[in-house]
Amino acid sequence: MRRNLLIIFFFAYLIPTVILRAEIEIKSLRVYIGSNETSFPVIDFASSDEKTITIDFDVQTTSYPNLIIQFKFCDSNWQPYENQFLQNPLYNTEYNLWLDKIPNGIKGARFHYTGSFPNNNVQFPFSGKWMFFITDSHNKNLVYAAQKFFVVLPGIKLNVQVTRETMQGSFGDKANLGRTLAIKTSFTLPDSLFPSNVRKIEIVKNRMITSPIVIDRNVNNQERYYEWDAARKFSFVARQLRPGNEYRQIDTRSITNYPTETVDARFGEHDQSDLFTKRKRDFNGSSLLLNYRNPNADYQNVVFKLKAPENVTKPIFLVGSFNDWKLLPEFEMYDDKGMMNFSISLKRGVHAYQYVAANINGNRIANADWEILEGNFFETENEYFIFLYYESPEKGGYNKIIGYEKIRTGAL
Repeated sequence: MRRNLLIIFFFAYLIPTVILRAEIEIKSLRVYIGSNETSFPVIDFASSDEKTITIDFDVQTTSYPNLIIQFKFCDSNWQPYENQFLQNPLYNTEYNLWLDKIPNGIKGARFHYTGSFPNNNVQFPFSGKWMFFITDSHNKNLVYAAQKFFVVLPGIKLNVQVTRETMQGSFGDKANLGRTLAIKTSFTLPDSLFPSNVRKIEIVKNRMITSPIVIDRNVNNQERYYEWDAARKFSFVARQLRPGNEYRQIDTRSITNYPTETVDARFGEHDQSDLFTKRKRDFNGSSLLLNYRNPNADYQNVVFKLKAPENVTKPIFLVGSFNDWKLLPEFEMYDDKGMMNFSISLKRGVHAYQYVAANINGNRIANADWEILEGNFFETENEYFIFLYYESPEKGGYNKIIGYEKIRTGAL
């Protein structure tokens, strides 16, 4: 009998242990500066009050998850560097995330995390683009969510000029679509840097990190070009930038106005074209969510409805703060007897959004028109975040941000 038990134990030892992990969904992931939920995620070490980012998210799972956050330094195309000198191995991971239990009765999530960086475990020694990845603590390749942010230690003063222009051409009865801005960024390179290593200017409008305005030295045309005096003075110019309109917003914080699990975004009504309607000020594309401790901080199925004009024949997509302003095929609205519809699970709060008309071919979206349903007004207040990139020879070479400026347009 003892021999049989030994044989059973031996074979049990040979069978690999299967670790069952609960399904994990990261929800309402946001990154912002300090405690300002509506701020743009750029750490500016030259500023007195913009030196930390906050990472904030909910987790839907059946049991307490074991998560870590990995931080990676990236090139100007958001590709993490493989160079070991740029991987910061001793200070690139936050282990053992402490998650708070969301109060019982709140629907859509069970745990919440808020963390501030840099800290004792995580440091950002390089000026440029950074990403963080929320992963499983046992398998770092199992990525649940990721997000982007900037770290800058600017040493060069950028002088930015904004002018209003009007595009030439026929717009029919939509003359407001011809209103454009030109942004000119000028600077003088110090003697310690090489003019040939200046790469480009990148401009992010509001929260549209994934679709920046790029003025590259390798591309020169009427809309994007640069000027250089063959010495130390540079100017990079971006033209024909449409200011657009203030974003549409919904505010679902009120349980009186939005009492059920499934609600209409417009409180029982529907959206329509705002081509000729100037909207009120917004948060420049950010969201403002109920605190996870609030007993009403539920997730709801929010239905967006749009009655589009007959002359808009392209497919229509929903974009907003809830999908990081990415124009994605899976956010294409469907036509229900002339009413365009799309539903999404959202936490109670203030959400910014827009409707975009575009062509779609498989997984590729082209010819996007951000203004035909939203309007285009010089008075629209936008934030533009301007970054100057330099090919630094340090640490084996990397794309370094050496200049940074933030401007607001609208009340020029």
